[in-house]
Amino acid sequence: MNWPKGLSPLLAPAVVLSGASLAWTTWSLVDLLGTGAIGLTVAAGADIVWAAVIAAEARGLRITAPVGKGANLVPAIGWAALLAVAGLLVWHGIRADSIPMAVAGPLLPLGAKVIWLLALADMRDPAALTDDERAVLARMQRGMAFEEEQHRIEMRRREMAAERQLAEVAVDFEIELTRMDKGRELARRRPLEIAPIANTDHPAEQPAITPSTPPLAPNALPTEHAPTSTNTASIADLARDQVAITTENADAVRAICALRPDEKRESVAAAVRRARRNADGMKGGYG
Repeated sequence: MNWPKGLSPLLAPAVVLSGASLAWTTWSLVDLLGTGAIGLTVAAGADIVWAAVIAAEARGLRITAPVGKGANLVPAIGWAALLAVAGLLVWHGIRADSIPMAVAGPLLPLGAKVIWLLALADMRDPAALTDDERAVLARMQRGMAFEEEQHRIEMRRREMAAERQLAEVAVDFEIELTRMDKGRELARRRPLEIAPIANTDHPAEQPAITPSTPPLAPNALPTEHAPTSTNTASIADLARDQVAITTENADAVRAICALRPDEKRESVAAAVRRARRNADGMKGGYG
C-alpha cells in the first residue's frame, strides 16, 4: 500500500486504537458514574480532552513552562490526561470486581498513546528544525517585527513634526503677507505730507508754501507775476513749465532756447536745474 507523502503507516493502527479507546472509556465512565446522561457527558468530556491533546502534539503546539528552561508543557498535559483516564478505568474494574477489566482497561488508551507517539516520530522530518531552534528563530522574528513597528512609529513622529513645522512656516508667511498688504494700504490712505517749497526765484516777493499756508487768491498775486505770454514770461517760469512736462533737463533747455533764442544757454540750464531741484523737493515731501 502506497501512503501519501509525509504520512506514516502507523496512522492506521493509531486511529483504530483511538476509536476503540474512546468507546471503552465512554462506556466505563458511564457505568462507573451511573448518572445517565450526566455520566455520558463527563465521559465524552474526558475523551475529548485526551483526543485534543493528541491533535495538539501532532501539530507541534508548544506551551512554554513558566519555570525551568522553557520546556514544552503539551506532552506533560497529554500524559496527565492519559493517566487520569487510565486511573478511572482501573477504578471501574475494581468497582466491578473484575481484575481483568482493571488490568486490560487502561491498555487501550495507553496503547493508542504509544502508537500515536511512534506515528508522529515517523512523520517528523529528520532535517527539520528542533524546538529550540524554532524558538530562537521565533524570538528573532519577534525582535524584527518590534524594530519594524518602532521604525514606523518613529517615521510617523518625524512626519508629524515636519508637518507641524511646515504649518507654522505657512502661518508666518500668511501673517507677513497680510502685514505687507496692510502697510501698503495704510501708505495709500495717509494724508499727503507736503514739505515746504522755498521760492528761490523771488524770495522777497512770495513766502514758502507749506501745508498750513493757504493758497494765494488769484487777485492777490503781484501784477508782475500774473500769467503772461511766452514772450513776456521769465526764464524761471518757463523752466518750471518745461520741468513739469519733460523728464530730462536737456530737453527742457532746448525747448526754452527755441522759445527764447536771445537767452544764454548757460543761464537757461541753471534755471532748469534749479526748477528741477524744487520740483524734486516737492515730490519728496509726500508720505
